[in-house]
Amino acid sequence: MQIEIERKFLVKDDCYKGQAVESHRIRQGYIAHDSGRSVRVRIRDGRGILTVKGPFIGLGSRPEWEKELSLQEAEDLFQLCKPGCVDKTRWIIPAGNRSFEVDEFHGENEGLVMAEIELGSEDEAFEKPSWLGQEVTGDKRYYNSYLARNPFKTW
Repeated sequence: MQIEIERKFLVKDDCYKGQAVESHRIRQGYIAHDSGRSVRVRIRDGRGILTVKGPFIGLGSRPEWEKELSLQEAEDLFQLCKPGCVDKTRWIIPAGNRSFEVDEFHGENEGLVMAEIELGSEDEAFEKPSWLGQEVTGDKRYYNSYLARNPFKTW
């Protein structure tokens, strides 16, 4: 099992779109989310992914396990998800030897745009583009499992 180390930021403007090398539409739901753990099903580009995340073990660090699913398996698992779904476009933007994933949310989370970067260690230095805003790593309101239950439009 791998350890995911990511930092999350709000995004100040849409300049990132001109730097994007790819984008993907993503729909995800949660089968379970409790005590920092989550079981998520995602459909991205016609493929399914089942992800299990454990509780945080540091700032932005947590165990993560993923398994690719067929589209039909993912659609079937969506029937088991709790109410609330996250719909977003993910933009991939290179930044030095890493890439930012910028999520532009749709539906009930419209208006929220966040960037995250996966790192090799919690203290790894990385390039911070001009469109990067306030850091929200560790703020549970900005995690997708929270947004599925408490949409941004209701804040």
